[in-house]
This record gives sequence, structure tokens and C-alpha cells, in this order.
Amino acid sequence: MPSLDRHDNVFVLDLGDGENRFHPDWLTAVGAALDEVEKAEGPRALVTTATGKFYSNGLDLDWLFANPDQYQDYVASVHELFARTLSLPVITVAALQGHTFAAGAMFSLAHDFRVMRADRGYWCLPEADINIPFTPGMAALIQSRLAPQTAHEAMLTARRYGGSDAAAVAIVDRSVAEDAVRSTAIEIAQAQVAKAGDTLGTIKTRMYAPALSSLRDTSNPLG
Repeated sequence: MPSLDRHDNVFVLDLGDGENRFHPDWLTAVGAALDEVEKAEGPRALVTTATGKFYSNGLDLDWLFANPDQYQDYVASVHELFARTLSLPVITVAALQGHTFAAGAMFSLAHDFRVMRADRGYWCLPEADINIPFTPGMAALIQSRLAPQTAHEAMLTARRYGGSDAAAVAIVDRSVAEDAVRSTAIEIAQAQVAKAGDTLGTIKTRMYAPALSSLRDTSNPLG
């Protein structure tokens, strides 16, 4: 399960040491961590990362297939995680130490900055290959955070981007050695801790208003 630590003014949220799929209990734990970060006072920023082979593999399809009657509510809760992260009133940095797929990749895009391991691991939106269409909220998030041609390629071809390739098209901001992923993310976050607060939250909310509106449309989250 996710765990939250603090390094000076930077909160570090470790998403776990497995595939870190979005099980409802996992979503609840991440939400509680975001509560703690948001309610803290003074300069602060947030880094999310994980331990092991995966940053996140996205939706918990096993749970979803076992609970089909909760599909719409589940997707709405995933959308809310994306929306909350996108508009969080602190600078957020995703430290991608491992594979980052599907909804896990979308979660990374909801952060302000991304650092990815250069030598191993992939960032990928595989929906076209696994026959799961992007929801309107997911599409809005991706298209709000990637250049049009990059979003087009990533969404339509399910390309797997290594760290260097991801940096070349600005999916991630930096591609670094494995042992520098977390420390680089913390360094980026630490440089921006003074910006935490209501003004930053308002800037983000207005900047990404269309995506946030789509993500928070609970009347028909599946489109």
C-alpha cells in the first residue's frame, strides 16, 4: 500500500512495491496522503514514486471484472484522483522508476513534472491494443498535457516510450540514471516549495479548466 514520508519540505508518496494498480483501497490510501499534503502548512511540494519494477500499471482490471456493477463509480473515483492531482495547490513531480502504463501513465501526466529512468522501463498508453477506449476525461487530460502530435501517436499507436524517447517528445521533463530518479524529482520539487498555496491551486484550476470539468463530470464518466 502507498506510504507517505517527508524530506524537509518535500513529501514523498511511495505508491507501493507491486504493480500499484488502482484498487479501491489503494485509491483511498492515495487520497488520504493527498489530504495530508494539502492540509499541511508552509512551503511544501509532492513527489510520487514507487519501489520495484512498476510505477503503476493503472486500473485494477481483476477487481473491475469481479465488480462490474461498480464500473461507473470506480471510473469516477479514478477521474477524481487525476483531477485532484492536476489541481493540487502544491508543485507535484512524478519520479518514474519503473513501468508506467495506461491509467498509471495518465496519473503521471496529472503531475506538474515527470522524471523517468533512462535505461529501463516504458511509459505507454496501451488502450488501442487492449480495446479499452479512453473516457472523455482521460482523453481531455492526456491532450491537455501533451503536444498534439505526441498525444496523437501515444493514444493511437500504443507506442512504448523509453526514458530518452519520452524526454525527446516532452512526455517527461528529464531522463536520468536509475539511482538519480528519486533524488532529481526531489530536487525539482524542493526548488518550488515556496509556491504552495491557494494562488497556485487557482492557476492550475484555471489553466486546466476544460480537462477538470470533463474529469469531474460524474453524470456520464464513461462517455
